[in-house]
Amino acid sequence: MTPWVNRLLVVNILVYLVLRPGTLLYDLLTLYPPAVVGIDRMYIPGMPFRPWTLVTYMFLHAGLGHVFWNMLMLFFFGPRVEARMGGRGFLLLYFLSGIGGAAFAFAFSFASPVVGASAAVYGVLMGFVMYWPREPIYIYGVLPVPAGWLAAALVFLSLYSGVAGSGGNTAHFAHLGGLVWAVAFLRLRDRYLGKNRREFKGKVNHTASMDGSEREARMRWASINLGAMHDLNRSEVEELLARVDRDGIVSLSLAERQFLDRASGR
Repeated sequence: MTPWVNRLLVVNILVYLVLRPGTLLYDLLTLYPPAVVGIDRMYIPGMPFRPWTLVTYMFLHAGLGHVFWNMLMLFFFGPRVEARMGGRGFLLLYFLSGIGGAAFAFAFSFASPVVGASAAVYGVLMGFVMYWPREPIYIYGVLPVPAGWLAAALVFLSLYSGVAGSGGNTAHFAHLGGLVWAVAFLRLRDRYLGKNRREFKGKVNHTASMDGSEREARMRWASINLGAMHDLNRSEVEELLARVDRDGIVSLSLAERQFLDRASGR
């Protein structure tokens, strides 16, 4: 069990045990799009504007089955995703997916209240799928299904159920929002981290002779004082310079260019 998965499990279960549907505090923390933007002033007299519910709704659940399945999915998929992404990245994935679910609720089911961690948990599931798409997921502990197939099925079911209006009080579009926002966040994050890795690799693989022209590098290497060098180093410099004259600088490896730059005082 990883730290943030453990904390999220504990908080969600405690909130479920303490806050019951129908109580005033439960209603104050429920996501209801008209109340978030202050349109429905009759929803709770004196408190028409509730932006905090974009986050708090993720910790409320409508019943035992609701909280059980969400926490079960978080328990199974969350630890590996957090271990892969780190605590900060995992929390961003979790909460941005939940906010993505809220955004889709605004867009497609504006007049319906929404509770549950499903969108956030679906985001974590999508993280698992994107990192381990071929990992077998055992449905009911028996039927092995590749994680990528499971994600495709969830997207289809959420989209179909949302359009068809099936599933009772289930916020299917919120689930879909969690999936979509998770994919967007993970793609942007991987692109950003990939850019950082490329920049770091470029710095590690950089040497002074790469800054100017090949002609300047060859002239600088020609000025190396061979007489002051050890016989082995002198022989290596002479061999490398002969290769440059014969095959060009491109024939040198990074280590060989770095050796010549050090020998020339660069």
